[in-house]
Amino acid sequence: MTAEAELPRPASEAASPGSGDGAADGHAAAGTGAEEKALDRADDTAGGAHAAPAGDGTPDSAMSLVAAFGGVRGMIDMTVPGLVFVVVFTITRTTATSAYAAVAVAAVLAGIRLMRRETLMHALGGFLGVAIAAFVAIKSGKAENFYLLGVLLSGGYAVAYMVSILVRWPLIGVVLGPILGENFTWRKNPARAAAYTKATWVWVALFVLRIVVQVPLYLADKVTWLGAAKVALGVPPWLVAIYLTWLIMSKAPPPVKVTYDDDRPSATGSESTSR
Repeated sequence: MTAEAELPRPASEAASPGSGDGAADGHAAAGTGAEEKALDRADDTAGGAHAAPAGDGTPDSAMSLVAAFGGVRGMIDMTVPGLVFVVVFTITRTTATSAYAAVAVAAVLAGIRLMRRETLMHALGGFLGVAIAAFVAIKSGKAENFYLLGVLLSGGYAVAYMVSILVRWPLIGVVLGPILGENFTWRKNPARAAAYTKATWVWVALFVLRIVVQVPLYLADKVTWLGAAKVALGVPPWLVAIYLTWLIMSKAPPPVKVTYDDDRPSATGSESTSR
């Protein structure tokens, strides 16, 4: 997995800025039926998971979603190597030099992640993506091929997200459900499932936008413009998609938080809330 679409990681930050008391009451009423059903199903399973209503089913803030989708370091990994490639190529007009420069920067970023003791997937994912892109560009002798992998991945992600909607397993729900502690109980809550579906369409639009802009530039061999589009279509629309995802989920009914026998709240204890 390259840094362009890094899988989310759990995160927890400041309180949500957009949920009022009236909205919260509406969400609770809408989610009551799904919560009771989930509790009944969980209690019928001997020794298995149990479900408990969570206080708030949205990520704490849009920034918490940024962290879940790769964080600041993910944004750097997404942007800097491609920016270095297009700058060096614009100056030297040499594919190999530009590719090696991008790989060197990606290696430094990966080294920083390793020193911070991050997982190998997060540390090496972005580096491997840049290395493959550089290899393809050098072997073909065409600088525009440095961006080919990213274009293909955007197309693949767009298809995968659309298919997930069609089969009623929207990928944003698959990804965020475990992070929010609800796992897949949202599938039994029509309003919450609909919110995840809507949020998944936001990401489909992001990937389609990248394809629509980048493919004509790639076919026209406009390397500098392709690199500029890569940067422009990286972090800015990615942040917009994250914010819209948070906004959609903040208006959805609260989730049913799944707990297990070992951490099931006591009668007098406080319930765990979603992070």
